[in-house]
Amino acid sequence: MERTFRFGEDHLSIGLAKDLAEHKVQGMFSADTLAKISQSQQFVQEIAQGEEAVYGINTGFGPLCTTRISPPETVTLQLNLIRSHSVGVGEFIPPEITRLILLTKIHALAQGYSGLSFETIERLLWHLDQDCLPAIPSQGSVGASGDLAPLAHMALCLIGEGQVFWKGNLTDTSKVLQAQGLAPLSLKAKEGLALINGTQFILAYAVEVCAMFFNLLETADIIGALSLDAFEGSVRPFLEILHQLRPYSGSRLVAQRLTRLLQGSEILESHQDCARVQDPYSFRCMPPVHGASRNAWLHLKQITEIELNSVTDNPIIVGRGQALSGGNFHGQPLALPLDYAALAAAELGNISDRRSYLLLEGKYGLPKLLMQDVGLKSGFMIPQYTSAALVSENKTLCFPASADSIPTSLGQEDHVSMGAFSGRKAWMILKNIENILAVELLYAGQALDFRRPLRSGFLLEVLHTHLRDFVAFAEDDRILYPDIQRIQQEIHQESIRLLINQKAWESGIHLHEDFEEMLLD
Repeated sequence: MERTFRFGEDHLSIGLAKDLAEHKVQGMFSADTLAKISQSQQFVQEIAQGEEAVYGINTGFGPLCTTRISPPETVTLQLNLIRSHSVGVGEFIPPEITRLILLTKIHALAQGYSGLSFETIERLLWHLDQDCLPAIPSQGSVGASGDLAPLAHMALCLIGEGQVFWKGNLTDTSKVLQAQGLAPLSLKAKEGLALINGTQFILAYAVEVCAMFFNLLETADIIGALSLDAFEGSVRPFLEILHQLRPYSGSRLVAQRLTRLLQGSEILESHQDCARVQDPYSFRCMPPVHGASRNAWLHLKQITEIELNSVTDNPIIVGRGQALSGGNFHGQPLALPLDYAALAAAELGNISDRRSYLLLEGKYGLPKLLMQDVGLKSGFMIPQYTSAALVSENKTLCFPASADSIPTSLGQEDHVSMGAFSGRKAWMILKNIENILAVELLYAGQALDFRRPLRSGFLLEVLHTHLRDFVAFAEDDRILYPDIQRIQQEIHQESIRLLINQKAWESGIHLHEDFEEMLLD
């Protein structure tokens, strides 16, 4: 049976949002939701015809909030609003972000507190279902009265203006609507304002960041475990008693995962009586470091799921004649945890790069630069340069966007969140980490081959075998960027995480036992 989701009524989670945006779940509207939408629209029409001034319905916007608009002019007001606010610049955002913007906007509007017609909400759903995606520039939102500029570009498609990505091509919206037999919408009172108010640009990035971050947290544990075994590191720092004495959920989970990933390793057994006392921090301290990043991810997940099911419009229609002006559109609740998550994600890259460096040093039976007879050959020296460059770039991107505020709207909007850039740069950091971890896996796989005939743990051998399906052991110098790129694609597509989870499940190995809250949904 096809999975369905009732917009405006069912609870939206991060995983469900991703599934809806990727057309794996069908969205629909119940009769109760349609009734709420209709009633809210009726309340707005009554206000528009009334004498009382209500912001954005029969007044101007921002510093023009005291300017009254007559009932016949309310349609022109909304049209002018969309056009005047479409001032975004920069590259267009990725399609996965655009789909999430449409999805989250539909769910927020369908709750029946914004006064839109069902026709308008239904047209947004048509664009999502048909993958007719509005072209939305990446820059221009300060994350205060919602994401005004990007959401205005989203709304242009409803009035038949702007551009959309249709069947892979950037096309004028008017041409697509005409070809599909659809007329541009004539926005009614408050509809333009409700479309551009809200945090859906920041929220879409938060959803995507949560999903990417979760994948990289899981993958970093797996690759880190392989690196540790190839380095002949110790599993003792992951003993449960240590992490019961400092019981952070993230640390305890990572220690458990590393222990179970390394279970059955012949390499671990081979050096139990060696003279080494302690491993470097980047191996020994994976539980507190990876674990702290997991704790930050959990905070972002909790905040994002609240926002996914919130109404972030202004004013909000709470009843007949009751339009409340507040600050639900302000991006600060998302901006702060996104900046925190960006810092936490960057740490995964910092510590991964250190593990890669240690594998190059030529210690404990590994050849220097992970290749025999280096000198004439450079071996694996240079991929770590790439890793270091990305780590440094991430450090620069860690500066919190939410630490800044620049007044806008002639001082009416005198504190802004800058959360749009919080989301964008967190996403950029995670993209860099995919490549940093790709370098580490390239190194760990090469290092493990020098431990033969000894075998690592079952799950890590599964990973190594999978790696060798598309990246060969290197005896001589070769062009390595295709290898890095191929591994990055495997990481980005979640193939490594899903493969190890599947094999763990089939083998009865529980990598997340007692830590359900640390799962994506």
